[in-house]
Amino acid sequence: MRWGEWTDGKREAPEPLEGNIPAVVVTGTVIWALLFLGQLPFYRWYADRGHEWWIWSCLAGAGLGLWGLWYVRRREAAIKAAEQNAARQNDT
Repeated sequence: MRWGEWTDGKREAPEPLEGNIPAVVVTGTVIWALLFLGQLPFYRWYADRGHEWWIWSCLAGAGLGLWGLWYVRRREAAIKAAEQNAARQNDT
C-alpha cells in the first residue's frame, strides 16, 4: 500500500459500526469497578512499592465509564428523537 492511499480522497470511509453501545460501556465500567474493588484490600502492598496509582486508575476508569454511560444514553436518545422528527416531517 502506498503512503497516503487511504487519505488522498479516492477511497470512501467505511460506515461506522453500530451495536449495543451501552452494553459495551457497562461491561467496561463493571470491569474497572471490579479491578478497583479487587485491588483495594492490597492497598498497603501497592503503596509500599509506589504503585498505589494502579488502584486510583481503576477508580478513574469506573468513574469515566459512568460518565460514558450517561453520554451514550443521551446520544442514543438524541438520535432517536432526530429520527422521529425526520419521520414526522416526511409524513407531512
